[in-house]
Amino acid sequence: MNKSLIVGVCLLVSAPGFAAEEYSAPRTAFGHPDLQGIWTNASQTPLERPRDLGTQRAFTVEQARNQEQAWVNYIDERSAPSDPNRPPPTDTNTALGYDNFWVDMGTNVISIDGEFRTSIVVEPENGRIPFIEGANRSGRPAGANGENRGAYDGPEARPLGERCLLSFGSSSGPPMLPVMYNNNYQIVQTQDYAVILVEMVHDARIVPLRNSHSEHSMPKWMGDSIGYYEGDTLVVETTNFNPLQSFRGSTPDLKVTERFTRVADGKINYRFTIEDPAVFSAPWSGEIAMYRRPEVEKMYEYACHEGNYALPGILAGARMGESETAASN
Repeated sequence: MNKSLIVGVCLLVSAPGFAAEEYSAPRTAFGHPDLQGIWTNASQTPLERPRDLGTQRAFTVEQARNQEQAWVNYIDERSAPSDPNRPPPTDTNTALGYDNFWVDMGTNVISIDGEFRTSIVVEPENGRIPFIEGANRSGRPAGANGENRGAYDGPEARPLGERCLLSFGSSSGPPMLPVMYNNNYQIVQTQDYAVILVEMVHDARIVPLRNSHSEHSMPKWMGDSIGYYEGDTLVVETTNFNPLQSFRGSTPDLKVTERFTRVADGKINYRFTIEDPAVFSAPWSGEIAMYRRPEVEKMYEYACHEGNYALPGILAGARMGESETAASN
């Protein structure tokens, strides 16, 4: 596992240099707003707003600092040396493959337009995803395991991240959401394309700058993206997702519209809107701040399969469990 960039830097709300009034984004040689560089969206701000916050869209400065300090305290606690005399894992705490050394979610509250956000979701007003009652919320496409297949019957039934096909969570996107580590993206622009290289599981999304989607019918990992510029904003519209890729239970009819707006030398405001009437009762939107990494830093290959014995270990464990069950009957 590569951790090429250290993301866990506390970006306290008083941090300078990331806000500017009347900011004019630099331009590429082609006249496009220059979004190039390596950016991080690391944050522990949750996708959905905690229910007890209701319609409170933003923290006060004091609340934001307290929240960030709570995250720092939690990280410090989790980073304490392990007790060498601790008992072995039991059936209820075996999911301990990562200690805190590997977790790198940052400690900052998302800051957009001077607001310290309580959630990534900003529309609807309650900061919650507007699921249709009874909709699939598993994050996996309906019927992904196949009829009468178990979750551990074969590699095809396991999540895409375990199989090193796409990033874990929705880091590769769209939408591009922060996950537990490797929250870094490199943006490269040419006259006719924008490319977003995702560090987590090494996904690269190539966005042609045109007005219409491809005429071919083959669904694609990360969908079929097209882009265009509106002033200082790169707008990316994505449809035609691979049916095995699902975002919060979405169907292949999912449409994601993203907006990348450089608002300071070191900051991009990233906004996305989700549409899928089979799963969500209305379109909904979220916003994330992306901060520029220092120029001296590079992104290295996330060699997901290299020395990775997790998947055969998972399947071997399932076969052993089946043998033990059969022997006990």
